[in-house]
Amino acid sequence: MSSRWEQELQTAVEAVVAAAAVCRLVQSELASTALEKNDRSPVTVADFAAQALICRALRSAFPQDPIIAEEDAADLGDPANAPFAERIVEFVRRAGVAADLDDVRQWIDLGDAARSTGRVWALDPVDGTKGFLRGEQYAVALGLIVDGRLRVAVLACPNLPERLATEKAAAGRLFGATEDGPAWTAPLSAPRRRATIRVSSTPRPQDARFCESVESGHSSHELAARIARLLGITRPPVRLDSQAKYAVVARGEADIYLRLPVRRDYREKIWDHAAGTLIVERAGGRVSDVEGRPLDFSRGPRLDGNRGVVVTNGALHDAVITAVRRVMRESHSG
Repeated sequence: MSSRWEQELQTAVEAVVAAAAVCRLVQSELASTALEKNDRSPVTVADFAAQALICRALRSAFPQDPIIAEEDAADLGDPANAPFAERIVEFVRRAGVAADLDDVRQWIDLGDAARSTGRVWALDPVDGTKGFLRGEQYAVALGLIVDGRLRVAVLACPNLPERLATEKAAAGRLFGATEDGPAWTAPLSAPRRRATIRVSSTPRPQDARFCESVESGHSSHELAARIARLLGITRPPVRLDSQAKYAVVARGEADIYLRLPVRRDYREKIWDHAAGTLIVERAGGRVSDVEGRPLDFSRGPRLDGNRGVVVTNGALHDAVITAVRRVMRESHSG
């Protein structure tokens, strides 16, 4: 039985696969080339080229759909950044798209939507840029939100092997889901060769395995370690950049992923979680904030109604939320 979202899924798959190919090309040739954004996070040629390609594809297929994406093209008009901008145009052209800098800037800035009501796409062109720069894990993440609900998700992980235990050299993996179908994975080189994935069936917290960010600035490793001790978990965590963590939970190689707020006022961006959330949920898992509330994707670019993110195989969710609440309460009172 086909999904009612088949056209959206196919468009998303084609756009994400093309963007992932460009990201690989950039990583192999000039991954160390990056600008620094105002929040001091790096942004690469790949971020901009991938966003241009995906926004162009979405606008062609669904001209009325707004897009909320991470990057904007403001700095690309600065003459001081001309060599960087020329590289972006070069890689867009190498993807088979005729373009000049004005075209590329226009496509990038299609991702400037401020609302997430009605139909809207959430895009992170290179999620895990620091992992990308290290030659490790990153993802191209795209999700469709309709009336605040996740409907379609596609996630490309170009450096993720078929299983974590295999050698690092990898053909890359593609993950996807629609709200009315199962979560699946396929080789990035063969997107139609799909296999259904399921979360683990681990029933006891002490047998679980954490998955967390490489960068402690993204999520508190110290709080996560305290939660693990409280749950009786002794296995070392799997540390990966990007929404590849969602993929690893969805296919059952880890049981728990925590994104614990490092500041009281910090709120997550929807493009960092939209695609991964739907894939985990359709694989049988659960995703909530640290209070156990579902993530609210209806409030624009940020998850303003939520604090932090907790991802589990479902069976462990209530126990994990209880432990998270206790540790965070103790942390704040101390």
